[in-house]
Amino acid sequence: VQLVESGGGSVQAGGSPRLSCQPSGHTYSSNCMGWFRQAPGKEREGIAAISTGGGSTYYADSVKGRFTISQDNLKNTVFLQMNFLIPQDTAMYYCAAGIMWCGLAQSEYDYWGQGTQVTVS
Repeated sequence: VQLVESGGGSVQAGGSPRLSCQPSGHTYSSNCMGWFRQAPGKEREGIAAISTGGGSTYYADSVKGRFTISQDNLKNTVFLQMNFLIPQDTAMYYCAAGIMWCGLAQSEYDYWGQGTQVTVS
């Protein structure tokens, strides 16, 4: 299973880009989709997750109120709407899919994308 992220790039502070994540290749059934990010010199952190069945969402404090995770079940796509970006949001953003659990811990995810870079200036 391969996940493909899109929508990253260079953005001005205050901008509102939207990231997308779609599976490529084999289909799979996930319980949870999440977004993680890793800034240079820092550990990867979970920032948003959504339960694919019930739609429950989870956010890290660092993005709560600014970022929104959503899904299009028909297209098997998950989105991350990012608003009010600040330079500290600069990072590689990764999409991930979890089969059983749902939350913001990396250990809860089974499949990962290659990431898309978001640079805020």
